Amino acid sequence: MAKQRFSIPCRLLGAGFLALVCGLASAQTYRWVDPATGRVMYTDTPPPGNAKQVSRTGRSAAPEGEKELPYATRLAAQNFPVTLYTTSDCDPCNKARELLKKRNVPFTEKSVQDEAHLKELKTLAGDDPSLPYLKVGRQLIKGFEPSAYDSNLDLAGYPKASGSSGATP
Repeated sequence: MAKQRFSIPCRLLGAGFLALVCGLASAQTYRWVDPATGRVMYTDTPPPGNAKQVSRTGRSAAPEGEKELPYATRLAAQNFPVTLYTTSDCDPCNKARELLKKRNVPFTEKSVQDEAHLKELKTLAGDDPSLPYLKVGRQLIKGFEPSAYDSNLDLAGYPKASGSSGATP
């Protein structure tokens, strides 16, 4: 039986093709909402079948209608999700929302207008739920104090700047 020999250019071409395929596969990331916790997840592996709002992204393209978040922000959001409890016509709530938006922090806002969110807030805050109420991971902050918000967001690993090209040094 004769042995088959491949020439060096064929081997290099095959290795190059394999590297290209692996590189394209590693660029694929998934964004999805965990149905059990409601948290936004970013992974390089496909989500489970019951995941909600699944979208695929690559390094060069963000999901439609959504700005691609820096890695540090995605990691902080995965490890320390942010929830803001608010109510309508609340000036401190508006200021809290603006602080989170300015820092480009992805957050879930829960309006304490319905009974379910009010019950959830009372479970967290007790009988004195001063609004706004911020939850960063497991840390709870009552009311709006910019330095307390910034301190907790810093500790959770959220970048100080929005990450946009127009950010000031």
